[in-house]
Amino acid sequence: MERIPVAILGATGTVGQKFILLLEDHPFFEITELVASSRSAGKLYREACRWKQDTPVPEHIGRLMVKSTDQKLLSLLLFSGLDSSIAGPVEEAYADQGHFVISNSKNHRMDEDVPLIIPEINHDHFEIIKTQKYKGAIITNSNCSTMFLTMALAPLYTEFGIEAVQVTTLQAISGAGYPGVPSMDILGNVIPHIGGEEEKMEIEPLKILGKLDNNRIIPADFQISAQCNRVPVFDGHTETLSIKLKDKAEVEEVKQVLREFQGLPQEMGLPFAPAQPLLVFEEEDRPQPARDIWLNRGMSTCIGRIRPCPVFDIKMVIMGHNTVRGAAGAAILNAETLLKKGYLS
Repeated sequence: MERIPVAILGATGTVGQKFILLLEDHPFFEITELVASSRSAGKLYREACRWKQDTPVPEHIGRLMVKSTDQKLLSLLLFSGLDSSIAGPVEEAYADQGHFVISNSKNHRMDEDVPLIIPEINHDHFEIIKTQKYKGAIITNSNCSTMFLTMALAPLYTEFGIEAVQVTTLQAISGAGYPGVPSMDILGNVIPHIGGEEEKMEIEPLKILGKLDNNRIIPADFQISAQCNRVPVFDGHTETLSIKLKDKAEVEEVKQVLREFQGLPQEMGLPFAPAQPLLVFEEEDRPQPARDIWLNRGMSTCIGRIRPCPVFDIKMVIMGHNTVRGAAGAAILNAETLLKKGYLS
């Protein structure tokens, strides 16, 4: 198929750079436009960007001229890695102009008519974009920590029902963007607060796991208590969960349900869909960020230490790549699903 031209909003930032790496040679999409702040606009990308990835800037990307957020774009599909301080009105303006914006920013996640999508779980929620006021549309992916939590909860919620969840996160410094957390604050330390993070984790999964009813999402009916910490790990968010189930289940039943979980992206064989969305470990000391974040190209949620919980029913440790499946990779999988479901035609 002929590749679809796409633009990256916030192209010089951490998530924007990850979009560029992950979209290189993508079979569906071709980066043709880069958008950033006014201080970068009018410069070649290689001159405007402080590149912080493990491989060099792709040569053809480095030669692209950076556009400002008030310039007209030719691309129908826009991937947004904009900072939340400016993302809201910029994304709305582009959607008004007829663009489809796949956003990694938090600004529109909880809007009633904006779907918050994990396509293995709630691809049917794409339907509510038809009720949006824009000529185009805004689609969001979740907060990075929400992503792994919800991926682990979804099959258990479907199979057994859930009454309550307690989650504690150990979040990598790359989740704070660049330059991130000052070294004298994070080295040899744990910071027990990440602004707004606990609220996101307590409400976003309920929207994702909710039911679509007459173009309205009815949130899932259980409570989540979250505690979020920044730790001196570069990539990979780890989370410990305790889950109270509605219908009791043995550990082996839980493991089987998690291992067998798949969704529409796997059925459609989408390029960014991991063959196994959930990887279940039997080793007592896994998953670990240093060893497991790149399994399935960083697109799987890794789950281990599944065992009985003396307070709730089941407890476990989960981990995922926060800038891939938790950010840019999630948005790309959303775009692949949106395209293959026919919403861009």
